Amino acid sequence: MDWLKKLLGLGLPCVFNTLTGLYCPGCGGTRAVRSLLRGDLRMSFQYHPLVLYTIFVILLELFLRFLSRRFKRPMDHNKRVRFFILTGAAIVVINWIFKNYMLVIKGVDLLPLMK
Repeated sequence: MDWLKKLLGLGLPCVFNTLTGLYCPGCGGTRAVRSLLRGDLRMSFQYHPLVLYTIFVILLELFLRFLSRRFKRPMDHNKRVRFFILTGAAIVVINWIFKNYMLVIKGVDLLPLMK
């Protein structure tokens, strides 16, 4: 697990943030994963909600595919996958706009550095 801590602890700077002072659509993703691995769901969501959404979608998809096979009832997974992808893209865009709004207009930094 030490290698995982080193990998997730790199904290590489975001080029977009460095050049513009604004958050990029992916800003906070690594911190969200680190918070999730620590068991801090609230901070994981605050850093980037896409991480928890992805975990939810994977677990839901595994469960639905299990049910489909168990009861031998084929499901149309393609429609659901498209919905999940579009929802994830919407989460990224809304999160990006909201965090930059809070930063620029309200002066609130929602992506504090981790301890």
